Amino acid sequence: MQKSTSENSHTPAQGPGYETRDVNIRGAYTFALVLFTVLVVVIFAMRGLFWHFESTQPLGPQTTPFKSTRELPPTPRLQVDPRQDLAHMKEQQEEILNSYGWADRGTGKVRIPIDRAMDLLLQRGLPVRQQPPAKESQKAQ
Repeated sequence: MQKSTSENSHTPAQGPGYETRDVNIRGAYTFALVLFTVLVVVIFAMRGLFWHFESTQPLGPQTTPFKSTRELPPTPRLQVDPRQDLAHMKEQQEEILNSYGWADRGTGKVRIPIDRAMDLLLQRGLPVRQQPPAKESQKAQ
């Protein structure tokens, strides 16, 4: 079994095997000039944008390292300690669920502990809707 000579030969295919022409210098310089121009335009545009924001949205008085008090930012503020806030909220809800109090004093609605409410529900049962009179049920059919 004889292999063909084109597969075994290590001679390059047609041509020298490397780039034979030089880089277009005029094109490279044009690209560099356009890139530099765009960069300068963007820098001045960003500076103008920052100047616009600085004049329309002032940050307030500058802070000084000699102040001993810390000023709080305007509301709404972010949570400083979310875990403590969550624990405090759960504690308040537990207190509401397990204590007596007024829900609405004007209408006379009161709040009772949830355990007591479940006991009363078991004793009294759930309210049942009364059956409508026979005349009204026949008209509906």
